[in-house]
Amino acid sequence: MVVIPVALSGRSYDVTIEAGLLGDLAGHAGAYLSGFAGRAVPFVSDANTHRLYREAVEASLAQAGHQAEWFVVEPGEGAKSWRVLEELTDWLLALGVTRSEHVFALGGGVVGDLTGFACAVTKRGCGFVQIPTTLLAQVDSSVGGKTAINTGAGKNLIGAFHQPSAVLIDPLVLDTLPDREMRAGYAEVVKYGLLGDAAFFEWLEANGSKVIAREPEALTHAIATSIRAKARIVAEDERETTGVRALLNLGHTFGHALEAETGFSERLLHGEGVALGMVLAARYSVRRGEMTGQDATRAAQAIAASGLPSEIRDLGLTCDGAKLVDHMRHDKKMEGDTLPFLLMRGIGEAYLARDVELADVAAFLDGELA
Repeated sequence: MVVIPVALSGRSYDVTIEAGLLGDLAGHAGAYLSGFAGRAVPFVSDANTHRLYREAVEASLAQAGHQAEWFVVEPGEGAKSWRVLEELTDWLLALGVTRSEHVFALGGGVVGDLTGFACAVTKRGCGFVQIPTTLLAQVDSSVGGKTAINTGAGKNLIGAFHQPSAVLIDPLVLDTLPDREMRAGYAEVVKYGLLGDAAFFEWLEANGSKVIAREPEALTHAIATSIRAKARIVAEDERETTGVRALLNLGHTFGHALEAETGFSERLLHGEGVALGMVLAARYSVRRGEMTGQDATRAAQAIAASGLPSEIRDLGLTCDGAKLVDHMRHDKKMEGDTLPFLLMRGIGEAYLARDVELADVAAFLDGELA
């Protein structure tokens, strides 16, 4: 078992990683179940995760004298909507959830984001526990307290910072994750190497195939290393006010624009967009004379070797660079007429650039699209 603290002033919590954890969920989550004597424990899940893990969860709870009540959403980004948020908060209120009780989010990033935001606004804040079931959620979205829904204006533009009380990770649940989803989550693992840990990136170059193949030792090492990196950054800059936490957005500005152009659909998963976004960030850093072409090539090769997209032209887009930049203008990181970009000076050396001209980005993207 690996326990990683997320050290926040007055609100610290632990991330626990243990193979088989879900089978003993009640034992690991006992502190958050005690208030539900004689009442059902609220669980939020998507239909796929509910089908796969309902039996194991209910069996563990039953041994501790508890039963679950389920709110099940359809898989995909469509669940992060005003409509579903309203349904979920009404459901929590009907269950009589109090500020001192906890809601359990069992699923990927969509379930975690939706549940966390619902808990942030229900009775001005009730507790929740993250049980992430995708690699992307385990290494990224379940840790750090960012919660949100999507709107017509863009992705994750309505939300709140609301930290979980605990994050419980069972690497064995990844055995049922489709290969494409596994690779999409791996993009976020590579991100931690590129943004600030050259040694970890080098380890991934040698061992990334083992992580994607779910070899236990390599997988646990990758998950734990990624979470430790994120925990350090979140502890230093919880609400992204100093620029440190912004490093976690490496690849996201380009990636979100690509997701928007493809309709936030199955055509391009979030992790795939981030992977391609990191390649573009590296190449744009070369364009600015800040990163060597050799390092940018290493980044692209590591991403391509994992089966993730590394060439924008392979998406078959019909837009130009200006259209992609228009999507970027809706980015929540916009500061007046300026959009900060996460760029790189080398492998493991990401930084926040505030002098990027969007017209130059559009010209760069035209070249990548050609």
